[in-house]
Amino acid sequence: MSDPIRTRHDGGVLEVVIDRPKANAIDLATSRALGLIFRDFRDDPALRVAIVSGAGEKFFCAGWDLKAAASGDAVDGDYGVGGFGGLQELRDLNKPVICAVNGICCGGGLEIALSTDLILAAEHATFALPEIRSGTVADAASIKLPKRIPYHIAMDMLLTGRWLDVHEAHRWGFVNEVLPADRLMERAWELARLLESGPPLVYAAIKEIVREAEGSTFQTAMNKITKRQFATVDRLYSSEDQLEGARAFAEKRSPIWKGK
Repeated sequence: MSDPIRTRHDGGVLEVVIDRPKANAIDLATSRALGLIFRDFRDDPALRVAIVSGAGEKFFCAGWDLKAAASGDAVDGDYGVGGFGGLQELRDLNKPVICAVNGICCGGGLEIALSTDLILAAEHATFALPEIRSGTVADAASIKLPKRIPYHIAMDMLLTGRWLDVHEAHRWGFVNEVLPADRLMERAWELARLLESGPPLVYAAIKEIVREAEGSTFQTAMNKITKRQFATVDRLYSSEDQLEGARAFAEKRSPIWKGK
């Protein structure tokens, strides 16, 4: 059997492709493998941006592998260091992650997409949370989706399991761009290259602030920023990159980011 996860990196960009025919569904072993891949991405200073997609043209990811579950994979089993799909519970992932949705994105597949920072989708992509029909709960989506799109739309998806086409998903704001299928990965790499050229310490601070502020009041979060109580903010404000940004602006040149 071929490796269910394919990776390649070029410069500071890591591409991760879920490749488990026919539906790119994820069992416990695949989830653990994804967790290790994204953990290593998080911890490697040479890697700055990740792209996650699915193999083939029909499925991005159908989520939890029900056939594996029927064969003994426990729904509450060991998903690995990052939780289901390697991303949604991975601590301190302070680098941008782009999701390129190349087809059906449902259940846990949609939860993986919601765990990324930017979502690009092919014109034929569709989205759903069909867990209600199999008598289970879309746990991560129940937490995240009502914070990403209007409450009543999120509840419609969660309570009915109905499918959204890519244009409705874009209209509600959880897809950034809709692209022809043959342009999807090209655009993902264009965006990744743009982010790769940006300031990694600033990206880290943005991600930590956004993540931590989700459960805080505005003033509490602002106080933690101004008092440098976020580790990423403290590192940024003491960094060479902070000075480089100011110097480059004053000298009217492009900054050279070192990530330190």
